[in-house]
Amino acid sequence: MPARFHYATDPLTVETALLIAGGQTHGLLDEAAISRINASQASVQQIVEQNRTVYGVNTGFGILANTPISAADTATLQYKILQSHSVGVGDPIPAEVAKLMLITKVQALAKGYSGVQLSTLQRICWHIDNDIIPVVPEKGSVGASGDLAPLAHLFLPLIGLGECYYKGERHPSEYVLQQEGLSPVSLGPKEGLALINGTQFILSFAVKAVQRMHNCLEAADIIGAMSLEALTGTKAPFDERLHALRPFAGNKLVAQRLRLLLHDSAIMQSHLDCGRVQDPYSLRCMPQVHGASRNAWLHLKELTETELNAVTDNPIILGAEDTISGGNFHGQPLALPLDYACFAAAELGNISDRRCYLLLEGKWGLPLLLMKDVGLNSGFMIPQYTTAALVSENKTLCFPSSADSIPTSLGQEDHVSMGSISGRKLNRVLDNLEFILAIELLSACQAIEFRRPLKSSELLECAHSHVRELVSFAEQDRIFSDDINKVAGIIKDFSFVKRIDEFATQRGILLNRGYENFT
Repeated sequence: MPARFHYATDPLTVETALLIAGGQTHGLLDEAAISRINASQASVQQIVEQNRTVYGVNTGFGILANTPISAADTATLQYKILQSHSVGVGDPIPAEVAKLMLITKVQALAKGYSGVQLSTLQRICWHIDNDIIPVVPEKGSVGASGDLAPLAHLFLPLIGLGECYYKGERHPSEYVLQQEGLSPVSLGPKEGLALINGTQFILSFAVKAVQRMHNCLEAADIIGAMSLEALTGTKAPFDERLHALRPFAGNKLVAQRLRLLLHDSAIMQSHLDCGRVQDPYSLRCMPQVHGASRNAWLHLKELTETELNAVTDNPIILGAEDTISGGNFHGQPLALPLDYACFAAAELGNISDRRCYLLLEGKWGLPLLLMKDVGLNSGFMIPQYTTAALVSENKTLCFPSSADSIPTSLGQEDHVSMGSISGRKLNRVLDNLEFILAIELLSACQAIEFRRPLKSSELLECAHSHVRELVSFAEQDRIFSDDINKVAGIIKDFSFVKRIDEFATQRGILLNRGYENFT
């Protein structure tokens, strides 16, 4: 990955956006972008000087679109729009998501269709480069005229209002600017509107969801394979010939990964003639279930990267004599795939919980509740209560936000996407999913030890060893929430999947060979 990214000139990907947010790549405005920005801003100035009526430049907003604003009041109008639209409530969103909002907004504005001043974009870049991130409440956007409320809060610091995270603490923006020897930005015509129009709140939650859901998909395959081993299941349902007959890309990828994960397993070899005809669906149908979720993830990724390089402002400034007032700010193109991905993530949790349950039944040579001395001990019975609770909670979060619409702006904005809720909700489902997968991983590691001295494959033994660095085999009951949190930590920070991938690569095993779109 190059050390520098050129806003609007280079295509922005999910990976690059996350690298900029993490400080591994530096975003900058190159000469081509600066030329476009200045030309667009000159067009807006010409509109004002010619007193041409253009929405948001010299008119009010929303239902007030037909209310003229004098040239003398255009700057005040832009200041007031940030004030009036800062109506967010609830807890602040994660600072990383707010930073992604800044990054994605610069990418959109730097394309040169919004009429903003170069100095305004440079100030936003200053916030990104110095990790001085505005405080943005999580609730208040209906995802239609863009994410109005969260974007208004995001840019209050430009005019010396609102709050920022500064040197590890939360401070009023006025204080931060004073400490840095800076003055508030004086917004020009249309700038306030350009700042709050757009889907950057929805989009930034989508970026995080693409990253987190991919990690869960990768982990689910590894953990599911470990459960299959512990339950002495067969790998026959993962045969390449079977999946060639129903060639969904996600299904084929998961089947390939499972074959590689289980390759050369002594546990698998030990029961080839056991007489079992079929395994339960949660084992046998992993390619179909995990694969369908992968297909949903890929759809979300593709649409997210389209939006990362889109102009979502209104009106669009094509020239002083050519402006278009349309609906590019509407969140529906992301709201629908975010809801679809929400179902797909919840299903990963559903099937993982079923495998947790199978591990407890005391079948196929495993002790009841995965512990030898039960009665006095409850064993792994109660951790599965937690997976059941989390799975149920995820089901309640699966109502599609995009199926709802409540008119706003006195009916001017009479259909809204609610995509902001879709994005937040998907990330809540992923929070729960990471814990569900952690509990299955704990249970599978416990169960595999009852197969000793037999070993699983090299890859799955690597996964088992990684967990055992944190959590020991349970001879009797203990506070399992401590174990769950430790194992969830290595799923949440991506280190579990990274460890297996690195181990596989060292041995020349490419788990996603031929499926680059899924990485």
